[in-house]
Amino acid sequence: MAKNKINKNWIHDHINDPYVKLAQKEGYRARAAFKLKEIDEDEKLIKPGQVIVDLGCTPGSWAQYTRRKLSGKEGGGVHGTLIGLDILPMEPVADFHFIQGDFREAEVLQQLEAVVQGQKVDLVLSDMAPNLSGIPDSDAARMEHLIDLAIEFSQAHLKPEGSLLVKCFKDMGFNDIVHKFRAEFKTVIQKKPKASRDKSSEIFLLGRGLKNPTEGGMASAQPLDSGGWRP
Repeated sequence: MAKNKINKNWIHDHINDPYVKLAQKEGYRARAAFKLKEIDEDEKLIKPGQVIVDLGCTPGSWAQYTRRKLSGKEGGGVHGTLIGLDILPMEPVADFHFIQGDFREAEVLQQLEAVVQGQKVDLVLSDMAPNLSGIPDSDAARMEHLIDLAIEFSQAHLKPEGSLLVKCFKDMGFNDIVHKFRAEFKTVIQKKPKASRDKSSEIFLLGRGLKNPTEGGMASAQPLDSGGWRP
């Protein structure tokens, strides 16, 4: 009974959420688009001509926002390169290069490098989160592992002055994640956009300017034991 009540409350809150309604009105696949929009408008992240990689991009609302930002209109082409990677399938977004697969695998990275054509990346976005087990220590470790992967990816592919934006949770090893960001980026900013629900511990970290960029591709990492990530 308690679980059914929670589900009904969530459905009620979701249906009446103003950002859900706004996403439907503006044609976004998820309300998450407005989280990125607010952060972008505050921090001037997305600019014409950039190479942008979206890790864990399914269902594609961030892809839709970045595409619109680099084109100015739905029907025109984009000035820049937009690439998304996810282990889950995604419905196409115009001018957005989607690669389905695990970005730690050589074959997937080769596909990425074929699209990038030797260019370094200006911005890496990650809205990834682990599949939750309900065990706090285990979930925190999985979250931290995803952040490690995003940082490692950025070290290998970002321009030295590039930026990484990731989703975190205050109750999932957040202090350790902030410490890692500060070790790798010259500037670190915490962002809690209005579209992020008040009761959620969700928060975003923005790192700008790599302290320790690396050359070449990513080293392979151990696979997640949680079945991957969810958007």
